[in-house]
Amino acid sequence: MLAYLKNTLHEGALSQLCTISIFCILLFSICWMLTDDMAVAELVAKCLQARELAYCPYSHFPVGAAILTSGGTIITGCNVENASYGLTVCAERTAIQRAVAEGHRSFTAIAVTCDIKDSFVGPCGACRQVLMEFGTEWDIYLTKPDGSYKKTSLRDLLPLAFSPAHLAKD
Repeated sequence: MLAYLKNTLHEGALSQLCTISIFCILLFSICWMLTDDMAVAELVAKCLQARELAYCPYSHFPVGAAILTSGGTIITGCNVENASYGLTVCAERTAIQRAVAEGHRSFTAIAVTCDIKDSFVGPCGACRQVLMEFGTEWDIYLTKPDGSYKKTSLRDLLPLAFSPAHLAKD
């Protein structure tokens, strides 16, 4: 193709075509990165908003979560405590349950936050296992109250996990 263009176009036009092509590729790359950054920013903002809705009269430890579906929808959840402590539901599981109830089954990321300001806090073990039910390839954004975050993965948070694949019949 390059040989055809070289024979068809004069050198100046070919040079301009190459320059325009490179510019378009760079512009696409920048837009792709900005879109990704904007999605993460929105995910983080939504998990911070969800934390404000937490019902935690016993622990006084509000947690918020926001899940990004494969289709681009963000579903939020917060922790909901109960006087019978074992019935408390974490923010991550609340978000998953809402998402499933709305028909979503495929997820790409989750942002989680609490009120701890000096370190990044991850989901509890039970929530990690529930997330694993819906795939191993999640980006996890551990978020501080100021909106700063650390990106990790579900595989890193739950290595050697038990998953639906283990229940497959041979």
